[in-house]
Amino acid sequence: MLVIKKDKFDVMLSGALQEHSEPVPTDFTDRISRQIREAEERKILARIVMEERLALTGCIAVGIMAIITVVVFPGIAVGFRELVETSVYKATQAIETVRYGWHLYVVFAGVFGFAVYSLMDLLVGDSWQ
Repeated sequence: MLVIKKDKFDVMLSGALQEHSEPVPTDFTDRISRQIREAEERKILARIVMEERLALTGCIAVGIMAIITVVVFPGIAVGFRELVETSVYKATQAIETVRYGWHLYVVFAGVFGFAVYSLMDLLVGDSWQ
């Protein structure tokens, strides 16, 4: 059924094109291509604008919820401050540990990298390289 309709359409289209006496402008294809490209660009731009609006709305909502939480539950703000201070202190300790023992970490990283390479070579073989 679809083949018959498609054949009819092709016949009707070719007949209509043959009867068409008005010349087609030389830049017709370029204009249509430009219009299609501009429509796609507008669609992409509209999606980006929507995503930006949603991100801004989310940031505002999180800010408002944080303010409400601090006002309603002041103990949470104090606990959060202590958590941040503790995290900063532990991070500085970790940095000091790495600074004084960096050569051990380099050796460990080298041995670990070699072990991973050897395991991959053993499991995958020649197809990996």
